[in-house]
Amino acid sequence: MSIICIGEALIDMICTDKGTALSEGNHFLKKAGGAPTNVAAAIAALGGEVCIAAKVGNDPFGKHLKNILEEFGVDTRWLLTDPEYFTTLAFVSLMENGERDFVFNRGADGRLSREDLQNLTIAQNSIIHFGSATAFLPGPLQLSYLDLLEKAREQNVFTSFDPNYRHLLFPEGTSSFIEQSRYFLQHCDFFKVSDEEAMLITETHDLITAAQQLSTISNAVFAITLGKEGTLISKQGENAIVPSITVQPVDTTGAGDAFVGAVLFQLSQYPAEARRQLSFHEWKSIVAKANKAGARTCEFLGAMEAFRHLNQAILQ
Repeated sequence: MSIICIGEALIDMICTDKGTALSEGNHFLKKAGGAPTNVAAAIAALGGEVCIAAKVGNDPFGKHLKNILEEFGVDTRWLLTDPEYFTTLAFVSLMENGERDFVFNRGADGRLSREDLQNLTIAQNSIIHFGSATAFLPGPLQLSYLDLLEKAREQNVFTSFDPNYRHLLFPEGTSSFIEQSRYFLQHCDFFKVSDEEAMLITETHDLITAAQQLSTISNAVFAITLGKEGTLISKQGENAIVPSITVQPVDTTGAGDAFVGAVLFQLSQYPAEARRQLSFHEWKSIVAKANKAGARTCEFLGAMEAFRHLNQAILQ
């Protein structure tokens, strides 16, 4: 496949009783999720060839995830089923003060092992995307993540990384997340971070300093997303803020994943040997189109619903 996304596949159980703690909530909306799962769906919606390497349980939620992805056209041959673990569930409720009440019931997604992927063939023209903070939690997936990165480096395959930091996953502090993120930043070809992630990983307090620090940590091309303000793109010391388009946002869920999916889809249209040779002007064009994909995603409720409206016309 042109693009391989590895990481989490899960179900978000969103409490629809607004401002209610999970202990008091009675109504929940089931949504297919997981950052690399979202990226894969976005790529497929744009017409790209993509597969997902992840693990779900042998239960209705795992079947739902597989069905959703196949509807989009994602290759699910590496969406594996674990007979002993339930599909991972994330329960979320948005409180009145803006904080999230969150319970992460981890199951099958963390069980994706190196042995599971030993027969996964990486083509020379592939792109591999690493995109889930849950892969930095201890367990088989953490080792699989590192193993696949090493294989990609050995074969000189183009790699992409999005840390997708979730502070609720790291209640004991951010040091482990920062250390692991920096390792991936140093060994990937492209990465995307939010402005908050950029400052967290670099342990700085303003965007410009964070961008400068990232340039010293990594030789990769990188994008720092700035919400409605657009995206800062950086390549070998050249920086520019590429503006986004104006939309009336309904739900920002999945906007970052749509952005990454649009970047990777566009990169997949270039020959493998050309991807690392793109000019700064070409990168700005790629980001401008990806900004449109991210912004349009905000016009719909739920990431997967938004991706149903993604198509190549958005990238024109």
